[in-house]
Amino acid sequence: MDLATIIGIFVGVGFMLWGIMSEGDIAAFIDIPSVIIVLGGTAAGTFVAYPLKQVIASFNVARKAFFTKDMSPGGTISKIIELANIARREGLLALEEAAENIDDEFLQKGVMLIVDGTDPELVRNILETELAFLEERHSVGKSIFDTLGMLAPAFGMLGTLIGLINMLKMLDDPSSIGPSMSVALVTTFYGVILSNLFFLPISRKLQIKSKEEVLIKEIMVEGLLSIQAGENPRIIEIKLKAFLPPRIREDAMIGERKGAEE
Repeated sequence: MDLATIIGIFVGVGFMLWGIMSEGDIAAFIDIPSVIIVLGGTAAGTFVAYPLKQVIASFNVARKAFFTKDMSPGGTISKIIELANIARREGLLALEEAAENIDDEFLQKGVMLIVDGTDPELVRNILETELAFLEERHSVGKSIFDTLGMLAPAFGMLGTLIGLINMLKMLDDPSSIGPSMSVALVTTFYGVILSNLFFLPISRKLQIKSKEEVLIKEIMVEGLLSIQAGENPRIIEIKLKAFLPPRIREDAMIGERKGAEE
């Protein structure tokens, strides 16, 4: 579970409610027609912009912002070095048995391509093609939440216009202007909250998660090709750690030392 996402939403909602209740009545911010206009309009606009399958799939993509497991580049490098040592001692064919214990489908596929004696250039092309389509799928999910973040304030403003039009019809009753104006502005409030506390932050989180996953997959590709080329495991380790920022390289080294001690 991604605690930062959960904490951010709860803290944001908590401070918002505290601000409302410290100066006024929270009931004034509850208006069902406004909710219907914002949520219904935003959803409808998204369905117009994207195919139904992609919109439905975006809900599964959104789960990554809340429930995805942390991906460790250091752990991936350690696994590749382990495979490199096996290949160096026992040959590439020995990797077939090791592949059965690999949880990552992408890495497992790459190992099996090597075991089958596939040409290195073809191995690279196959894995990089799969990686490219992975990025494409991620970009579609992110773009849907970008669209939601763009449409929510727009439909909030639309709800405000509807409320203002209805208010102008009742100008002969001055006592109704204040409450009507309040209701008219609530829809803009809903649109801004949904956009800036949910949709756009989730889009950004998905982009970060996608970059992390792509980086790990690139490390896998380079590591597998190095194993196939018969390079020394130590050289492979140095090469793969070049993908990481210095701080993460140090964390990976600490993790490896702890594993060795255990």
